[in-house]
Amino acid sequence: MRSLPVRVSRSEELLPREDQLAWRIAEVAADPVAVEPEVADMIVNRVIDNAAVAAASLTRRPVVSARSQALAHPPSAGGPGATVFGEEQQRRVSPEWAAWANGVAVRELDFHDTFLAAEYSHPGDNIPPIVAVAQHAGADGAALVRGIATGYEIQMDLVRAISLHRHKIDHVAHLGPSAAAGIGTLLGLDVPVIFQAVNQALHTTTATRQSRKGEISTWKAHAPAFAGKMAVEAVDRAMRGETSPTPIYEGEDGVIAWLLDGPEASYEVPLPERGEAKRAILDSYTKEHSAEYQAQALIDLARRLHREHPEAADPARVESILIATSHHTHNVIGSGANDPQKYDPTASRETLDHSIPYIFTVALQDGAWHHVDSYAPERAGRPDTVALWRKVRTAEDPEWTRRYHSEDPAEKAFGGRVVVTLTDRTVLSEEIAVADAHPLGARPFGREQYVAKFRTLAEDVLEPAEIERFLDAAQRLPELSAPELGGLTITARPGLLDSVPLPKGLF
Repeated sequence: MRSLPVRVSRSEELLPREDQLAWRIAEVAADPVAVEPEVADMIVNRVIDNAAVAAASLTRRPVVSARSQALAHPPSAGGPGATVFGEEQQRRVSPEWAAWANGVAVRELDFHDTFLAAEYSHPGDNIPPIVAVAQHAGADGAALVRGIATGYEIQMDLVRAISLHRHKIDHVAHLGPSAAAGIGTLLGLDVPVIFQAVNQALHTTTATRQSRKGEISTWKAHAPAFAGKMAVEAVDRAMRGETSPTPIYEGEDGVIAWLLDGPEASYEVPLPERGEAKRAILDSYTKEHSAEYQAQALIDLARRLHREHPEAADPARVESILIATSHHTHNVIGSGANDPQKYDPTASRETLDHSIPYIFTVALQDGAWHHVDSYAPERAGRPDTVALWRKVRTAEDPEWTRRYHSEDPAEKAFGGRVVVTLTDRTVLSEEIAVADAHPLGARPFGREQYVAKFRTLAEDVLEPAEIERFLDAAQRLPELSAPELGGLTITARPGLLDSVPLPKGLF
């Protein structure tokens, strides 16, 4: 990897395109380096993972809404269009709208892969827009794998170096450029075209983090889908010869100067050298539980406490529960956010899945976590749960913050230490560094676990034959022909989608 210095440049400096971050991203995207076998295998895993969580969300209102919007936009004259999760393979829509609908389906349950460093990300959000363009453009499986490898690489390299949340900018600002770059790789576009697409994608996908603050709305699932949709449109525009704001990162009135660390800012962004394989996906990790990633390890710890210390789940016997953890966990999903909604039993699902006090309480009482049942209003409102929940507080521990940001995979951690003080003054103290499903966890996810997750989440919404058909297609992804790429979707069992009322809008 090379380290690219990035700083704000005054207008009179006339920063050459070749020295701009967007150009260097485009160079990585245009580099025709081969995808290593273990990377291709992991891409297959994440395609299966995305389809699993999309299947479980097919009848949820935000997904139904996004799908109904997409179905109002048939394919353009430029290709046969792209598939929409839940619909028959032959029903196609314009690729940017497929990216939208499928992106919402993947993101709705907060249940797919993650990478955390200077910024947060769900790099699997790159897959829906890249797949949509591949299907529309007639690409084959090998080209799609190359495109996805680029999407992961660029997003994760930006996430390693540039913090957005520090300045209350939503993390999808790294997704627009990465998806545009991945589409550029997929289509074999040249550097100047990808450069313009990256500029435009970043320019149109910067927004504040209010989408993840307070009473969190259904936009949380739509935000990455919007970034993917904008990336598709940015590539289309660049292919037509149109230009975009530049230098988008380094400009005097650009993103860094006014939205991030300011005019004196500087970053060191890691990017692959020319000819170097794109391996970033191997550093990401998926979720066993449908909740914010920082909750994953703490859910596992809560399950352990449930088994070993059932008294900790009884509010009558508990005086307080303290979760000492990283800055991010404390300030974003913990009590450090100062969001009263995180303790509100009537809060939205989107809010509850960003409340570690709630999540830890339910996992501690139930000894399990379910993507639907654990968020049900009747579950959130149970009196004994509310009583225990309001005894849970978080605090930042500098050591857990340091480990959260560590570059050493062996010590990087996303967990914390839990101290339960009982009313009889007994103190229980337990800690966990990484989730059980993490590569360094107690039960790391491999192909078997990804397939099992898909079968579990799909069993109530897909026919058995459709489950097997999709798994066969996904596991042959690198060898799929262009016509076979249309099979990289899922079709709901007969009558399922018809049972859900469609919202009415403009389209």
